[in-house]
Amino acid sequence: MPYFDTASAAPLHPVARQALQASLDEGWADPARLYREGRRARLLLDAAREAAAEAVGCRADELVFTPSGTHAVHSGIAGVLAGRRRVGDHLVVSAVEHSSVLHSAAAHEARGGSVSEVPVDRSGAVSAAGYADALTPTTALACLQSANHEVGTVQPVAEVAEVCGAAGVPLLVDAAQSLAWGPVEGAWSVLAASAHKWGGPPGVGLLAVRKGVRFSPQGPADERESGRSPGFVNLPAIVAAAASLRAVRAEADAEAARLRVLVDRIRRRVVRLVPDVEVVGDADRRLPHLVTFSCLYVDGEALLHELDRAGFSVSSGSSCTSSTLTPSHVLRAMGVLSEGNVRVSLPPGTPAEEVNAFLEVLPGAVAGVRERLGVSEPPAVAPVAESLELDALGLRCPQPVIELARAIGRVPVGGTVTVLSDDEVARLDIPAWCAMRGHEYVGESPRPAGTAYTVRRLS
Repeated sequence: MPYFDTASAAPLHPVARQALQASLDEGWADPARLYREGRRARLLLDAAREAAAEAVGCRADELVFTPSGTHAVHSGIAGVLAGRRRVGDHLVVSAVEHSSVLHSAAAHEARGGSVSEVPVDRSGAVSAAGYADALTPTTALACLQSANHEVGTVQPVAEVAEVCGAAGVPLLVDAAQSLAWGPVEGAWSVLAASAHKWGGPPGVGLLAVRKGVRFSPQGPADERESGRSPGFVNLPAIVAAAASLRAVRAEADAEAARLRVLVDRIRRRVVRLVPDVEVVGDADRRLPHLVTFSCLYVDGEALLHELDRAGFSVSSGSSCTSSTLTPSHVLRAMGVLSEGNVRVSLPPGTPAEEVNAFLEVLPGAVAGVRERLGVSEPPAVAPVAESLELDALGLRCPQPVIELARAIGRVPVGGTVTVLSDDEVARLDIPAWCAMRGHEYVGESPRPAGTAYTVRRLS
């Protein structure tokens, strides 16, 4: 069964499996002890730290291992904010950061701190100018992911780091999605990553803090991992994580070139094979293995189940697959279509035959979901009114957009259709539908129940 969700968790690399099995025999003792078994464990830990630091591009004494990438992010943000509290309590993040960063920002704000979000363009990229505008004399820390986890857009970290450095503000980089493909460029100050994203075992994160960055570990003091990650280290998993990171880096250039060809094939063909599809994310400045697209008139959860039954494991940022019924914060910040969203992230070694098979299955899967939702080309009818209002209260994605598509032909060119909806997704998907179908999105207005979204027919 083809697994196409390595952005969530990569399959365990063979080198990680071998290292894990070997270190279970050699690395069970306490590396802080001076007897033989402890010294052997210390050698393994030091070697793993050296290997990981080399891959990250920092000194070994700047890097510690944490219980997860999320733990690394939380600890990194909290430590820098505490260390620079005399400067101020202002935190800057991008609008498309991983939830671990945004949750840390929310917690900081709840404690009385201030947070600014830097917007992104339609490809999901920030600008260095956006960060320059957000920085203030009281900014203690700025955060930026190296590459987006949902759409694959690579961020201009080096340029943002330069802006932050000129202002004397440290930059924390969440490198979870990109570290397997190469070191993060630029003069970053703090870096976090997660082993299960590159084929290491779950439960291992990295936190690198450059010398000179004011950092105050939070929580009770602990003598392990420079006091930045308390508790007994999972040495076998750490050894496996470092070994697999070194292995995937050795393969990265060749594998990136091969997977980029396959992803380019998906990007080109999906818009030809499936009507009404928007491929999102930057077409060029992106991770080599990841592509995301959204399908009009499709329930995201139903599409994922359909693809799963066909043997393909993919993920989604669609609101239709979440209990909150709100679109992914990434898609929302980009202002792109969210319904029927599919993320394909290919693991190393994916054969071309599996990608070709996916492209053969996808059109039928989308058509099947649309058919069950009653989507078809509306018959040509004479316009019935200059303006129509549709009551879509209580309907969830993608139904409000389906109702709009059915009604647009019932008004003349220049006429308007207003959709009354209480589904938060409509705020994102109705403008996206207009852009895809060549109509004008007039705007929205609040109503006692829901929001009214008005569209003008242009053709």
